[in-house]
Amino acid sequence: MSHELDPITNDSKNEHFQEVLTRAFENPTRRSILRGGLGLASMFALPMLPGCGGGSTIAASNDTLPLTAVTELKFTTVAKSLADQVWVPAGYTVKVLHATGDTMKTGVAAYSNEGTDDAESWANRVGDQHDGTEIFYIGSNGKSKGSYSYAAGDKVVLAVNNESSAEAHFLHPTGQTSGTASGKKFDQFASPNPWNLGTRPATEAIKEILMHGVTLVEVNFDSSGKPTGYNPTSALNRRITPETVMTVTGPAAELTNLKAMMVTKFDASGTTVRGTLNNCGTGITPWGTLITCEENWATYFTMPAGSTVPTDAKLIASRTRYGVQTTATSATATTSRTQGWHTVTDADPTSRFARWNVSASGATAAADFRNEPQTFGYNVEIDPANASSVPSKRMAMGRFAHEAAVCSVPVVGKPLAFYMGCDSRNEYIYKFVSTKTWDAADVGGGIAAGDKYLNEGKLYVAKFNATGSGEWLELSINNPLIKNAAFGFTSQAEVLVHTRVAADYAGATKMDRPEWGAVNHANGEVYFAMTNNRTPNKTISMVNAANPRYYKDSDGRADGTSNSDGNPNGHIVRFKETDGMAAATTFTWDIFLFGAEEDSAAANVNLSGLTAANSFSSPDGLWFSKSTGICWIQTDDGAFTDETNCMLVAAIPGTVGDGSALTVSNSVTVSGTTTTSTQNTFMGKVLGESRLRRFLVGPKGAEVTGITETADGKAIFVGIQHPGENATKYDDVTQGVWPTNAANGVGGKYGAGTRPRSATIIITKDDGGRIGS
Repeated sequence: MSHELDPITNDSKNEHFQEVLTRAFENPTRRSILRGGLGLASMFALPMLPGCGGGSTIAASNDTLPLTAVTELKFTTVAKSLADQVWVPAGYTVKVLHATGDTMKTGVAAYSNEGTDDAESWANRVGDQHDGTEIFYIGSNGKSKGSYSYAAGDKVVLAVNNESSAEAHFLHPTGQTSGTASGKKFDQFASPNPWNLGTRPATEAIKEILMHGVTLVEVNFDSSGKPTGYNPTSALNRRITPETVMTVTGPAAELTNLKAMMVTKFDASGTTVRGTLNNCGTGITPWGTLITCEENWATYFTMPAGSTVPTDAKLIASRTRYGVQTTATSATATTSRTQGWHTVTDADPTSRFARWNVSASGATAAADFRNEPQTFGYNVEIDPANASSVPSKRMAMGRFAHEAAVCSVPVVGKPLAFYMGCDSRNEYIYKFVSTKTWDAADVGGGIAAGDKYLNEGKLYVAKFNATGSGEWLELSINNPLIKNAAFGFTSQAEVLVHTRVAADYAGATKMDRPEWGAVNHANGEVYFAMTNNRTPNKTISMVNAANPRYYKDSDGRADGTSNSDGNPNGHIVRFKETDGMAAATTFTWDIFLFGAEEDSAAANVNLSGLTAANSFSSPDGLWFSKSTGICWIQTDDGAFTDETNCMLVAAIPGTVGDGSALTVSNSVTVSGTTTTSTQNTFMGKVLGESRLRRFLVGPKGAEVTGITETADGKAIFVGIQHPGENATKYDDVTQGVWPTNAANGVGGKYGAGTRPRSATIIITKDDGGRIGS
């Protein structure tokens, strides 16, 4: 999820990816090669992963599904749409698995969709704003086998992130007279904030807190193996919320130091912390657990006017870098971007409201919540097979705006790598490499296996070099650039908690909003979505090879000002580890695809030759099917939405180095003055409609996000997040009420009322075949 108002907090002097690529073309020899038409295959030639090249099957640890890759897309492309419904190709069927507020436990009343449901019941309801999604097969021994190793009689659990983000999304009663405006959603990004009465009702705050986190449910299947719904009374059903107790974990040698930075009034020892927030992307481990990623968590915390600001200079410097409030300001100020949960005046014996006030109100950190922001920004591991297990904050993997955590292809006897993006403009791509090597006997090992692989390892950040190669820079206290930094790092624990700061000093390359990553199971190559970069005041002089397009959105979308200049449509970067090794410290990269409207200029915008059948904008979610090999691309867009709602696009991937070089001509007019430039760049092979086409278009206002498949590839689960986002009133049919409308593309009106609801949908093929085949 990419909110347009998230602040840029990276003011380091590190190079942007654009600057790196510009310099790559300043080398005369390289430039002459490119102009001579030598393709990337020659420039970037690297060996394939051992055992991965040329074959049509893949077997990795517990994953035994034979892969028969789709080499050509044959489904009928879905046309662009502005309708309030889900569209898929002819021959496919869509139904809702579950939606915001659906019950997950015996005794919980059916969701009314009128905002009148008991606030505490949200701990046992499906959360809001469905996002990253993973599937797990639970064997007869009660242990998770992962997503592809399955047998008759296995139970199936689907885990869905509930990002929730800035909005309560129509969850409060019609006619509310305090807190939120009557019949409207709560939006923290409104100006001024809608809770401008100074305090918020406890019932509102409780709902909003509990709708965050993760939803895990057992999925029902019919006799043919097709998913039909979920079991609302299963013992495997579970909600993880901002109030779920979690264990602090990390390297054994640094655990004492880590706990010291987690000390709050909740746990003066720092051994445990509470909850998870703003969960966006996900990951699945080879041993069969879920990794849920805490993304834009920083704006949930505040320091009210008149409160005491902490005096720890290092803490304040870190807050600044992460975008956490550093000054005590009025709760009603337009600069305050919190939910206002701290303003609840009801009795608060467990500090469920007070914890969001991160001022130094007590004599020590153990008497207040000044350290509370430091307990967020991590990957959280959850065992889907054990509803009573305690989730773990995996702090060795670093702290930032985690978007996803995708594992390398596991190889027995070799370390595992997890690739992670930091979702904000001009942030970085990271990698964690385990100290322990993979042992397939650990499948089903749950949190204990996570302790083995995710507590000890090396954390890296990516640097993209001008030669088309890249380096993984270790984020270690022993790195002189970090050890001697002005920030004053004193331990590896501080590197793990203040990861963004350490990455700045290490010399990482700034990227264009790294969001989801995905690993191509066929060859181990890693893909990352660069959703867009519409930085205010961005000039044409910043354009270079990695972001060669500088243009105003062709039909004046975005906000109609400088925010629509630059690269509003985004692109996808991919890279290949040297020798195909997950633990490699060097890699090779290129650009897979550029988003664009199909009628945009081919010379400087539509570089990937997109057509009406496959044009897309702002790639966000990325995921590879093991069944078909298709790379699925999901969008979270504001630049193309005058023509179409957000979408799901299918792509047949090539390999790093399969493309060619080109020169882009740019032109921009500002205040009557036109500036032009040319920019050399290089990208992957143009796919064409047979290898890239639109599979799904979502309803009004919705982001399409989160995707996984059944082990046989015959059903996929897709998240439809915040439908009706642009509505100001709960029944605004002009802006969307999906799926409570009749013509919704999912088999008719779903649920009560007329308020829009986020949902997870099931897509199957009418002939029983694999999705996309």
